[in-house]
Amino acid sequence: MKNYTIQVNGKSHEVNVPEDMPLLWVLRDIIGLKGTKYGCGQSLCGACTVHLNDEAVRSCTLPISSVGEKEVTTIEGLSENGDHPLQEAWTAYIVPQCGYCQTGQIMNAAALLKKNPDPKEEEIEQGMAGNLCRCGTYNRIKSAILSVSKSS
Repeated sequence: MKNYTIQVNGKSHEVNVPEDMPLLWVLRDIIGLKGTKYGCGQSLCGACTVHLNDEAVRSCTLPISSVGEKEVTTIEGLSENGDHPLQEAWTAYIVPQCGYCQTGQIMNAAALLKKNPDPKEEEIEQGMAGNLCRCGTYNRIKSAILSVSKSS
């Protein structure tokens, strides 16, 4: 066990955990933020996507020892009231069906738009390719992202 101080959603958290504990479990089980989901545990599905200094990362395999002083942002930190433009677009375009993967989808989309505020459809498809949706709402996801992009 080791003590870590991590910055999550603008707040400092002291945690005493094994150095190889995945960030996902620190967020969910230690800090109590339940929005980030466990999907596959192998960084293959994207359900656990969070931001590390504004970059989309898979938290299920990222050890807490790798976080350092970087800022972690979860779906809870994207917007205090759930009114981030992507969250509103997800509602407007009726993106979720089961909803399980959607927090990871939104976090990946937010990182994509931060890097490229005006993506083309192909760039959205490439940027979102690692996030899986068992319900197949990919066209609605793309439409929601396009509606928030600068070109809309």
